[in-house]
Amino acid sequence: MARAPLLQLSDISLTFGGNPVFDGLGLVVQPGDRVALVGRNGSGKSTLMKVMAGLVEPDRGIRVVPPGVTVGYMEQDPDLSGFATLGDYAASGLPDDMGWRVAAVAEGLKFNPDTPISSASGGERRRAALAKLMAEAPELMLLDEPTNHLDIEAIEWLERELSQTRAAFVLISHDRAFLRALTKATLWIDRGEVRRRESGFDGFEEWREGVWAEEDEARHKLDRKIKAEAKWAVEGISARRKRNMGRVRALQDLRAERASQIRRQGTAAMVLEAAPSSGARVVEAKEISKAYGDKVLIKSLNLRVTRGDRVAFVGPNGVGKTTLLKILLGQIEPDSGTVKLGTNIETAVFDQTRAQLDPEASLWENLTGDPLMSVSGASDQVLVRGQPRHVVAYLKDFLFDDSQARAPVKSLSGGEKARLLLAKLMAKPANLLILDEPTNDLDVETLDLLQDILGEFDGTVLLVSHDRDFIDRIATQTVAMEPGGKATVYPGGWSDYAAQRPEAMAETAAKSGGSTPQSKPDVKKPDGLTFTEKKRLDALPGVMERLEAEIAKLAGFMEQPDLYEKEPVKFRKASEAMAERQQALAEAEEEWLALAEKDGA
Repeated sequence: MARAPLLQLSDISLTFGGNPVFDGLGLVVQPGDRVALVGRNGSGKSTLMKVMAGLVEPDRGIRVVPPGVTVGYMEQDPDLSGFATLGDYAASGLPDDMGWRVAAVAEGLKFNPDTPISSASGGERRRAALAKLMAEAPELMLLDEPTNHLDIEAIEWLERELSQTRAAFVLISHDRAFLRALTKATLWIDRGEVRRRESGFDGFEEWREGVWAEEDEARHKLDRKIKAEAKWAVEGISARRKRNMGRVRALQDLRAERASQIRRQGTAAMVLEAAPSSGARVVEAKEISKAYGDKVLIKSLNLRVTRGDRVAFVGPNGVGKTTLLKILLGQIEPDSGTVKLGTNIETAVFDQTRAQLDPEASLWENLTGDPLMSVSGASDQVLVRGQPRHVVAYLKDFLFDDSQARAPVKSLSGGEKARLLLAKLMAKPANLLILDEPTNDLDVETLDLLQDILGEFDGTVLLVSHDRDFIDRIATQTVAMEPGGKATVYPGGWSDYAAQRPEAMAETAAKSGGSTPQSKPDVKKPDGLTFTEKKRLDALPGVMERLEAEIAKLAGFMEQPDLYEKEPVKFRKASEAMAERQQALAEAEEEWLALAEKDGA
């Protein structure tokens, strides 16, 4: 006999500020469901989850949870007031003999239950809320961005736990790898309508594009019908006025139907303009070390970053990734070793703490008050890549509407704050991007666009992220940092690093019955070259051709008779430029060969 649903919503309607969020919405969650809840930022995902949890009362409709069924909800901003420690909060509501569950989950999520609430960070509070939910073990778990503020090790632990649970869950996340690994059904919120697909997140984009294509075709047919009926109304109604008033009313109904259709939200009009090229060497670190007291963050690290590299820094929270970025940028001095920055470096920084945004000021004030964006004598304009733009028009490029321009930044969602920070970052050209956790809170569509932009960016990227899919799509090198200061540089993205880790190589050798291999195992990514690698492979022939032309030009210049005697400074500079370009050409040729071999593998 079929089991009753764990949760059912019927004819749900909800309005905020005069704008309908949902109208006539219905959905069912069955026992054992593993559901991805996806949609654009602002589409109502978190609101719908709160309706499912019974925390938001709809204007109309009913929520049914059968007697005895427990539903647990992980809040993004939990209220921990009244508790002394994170462990006290996580264990609240549990029987005394079940406290061990909190300790077990806390170990996997890597937070200390004894941490006082007063000193706990936002990330620790979220982990405590997740620990509370998992320790309670409800029959239905509602998880709103559970991977935010988790490092990759904790994300993989959570992934294993959820893959083994017998509970049903509904999951909001921007982490593609996490969604693909766990979900078996997809709920997609689009303009107040919820569609369900009995398949996991993998393949969601193709399904979404197919739905939109059908919608566009239906709209096109409706437009043609309206056009034909309108022509008839103008040319043929006078002789048959009484007889055909019904057809006129039908035309009015068609126009009303067309007007009622909600336009899809477009993607942000993000543009990333590269500054003039930096030197071939962007950063060179030799034997750098850094410690704070007894805690060693970096120990004898050597790292060379050349123009065009995309370097990802991965490792547990607190291991020193952000500190290393600041050392490489010259913002923090290493305890030992040297760091040299290249020439003509123009830097833009995406800060994970959003410190560049004033939460009390409006979006308008955050942009016009930035010295790098202000336009002298114009309080309603900002400087965008050297050209003045009206501040509201520029905000619309990043999907903000007129009413939000004067709203305080603190009223924005996490994804909206990320988009505003991208608006500031992209207003001025740069050739070195520092991206510290850029993917947190961004929806799938904006992540897709950001990946495309970074793939085409003619500059260098240093990236800190816990999003495995994003790293795979972007990185050409991965620096794996471990507690105790060890940092190892691996070619490629996350999948390449995971395959090359000593423990992974030892496991591969054990399965094959051989010894640990000394070279990288033959691991092929499911998708072959990443998007960035494909772009780079296509671009490299042009890069090599340009370098060869510059080398030939410099050689011709240096062949001038008596140049060394008459212009020794010019001769020296030309020699240095020649050596630099010859080195860059050799590296480009080596990179092209490696990518071409990988593409043909």
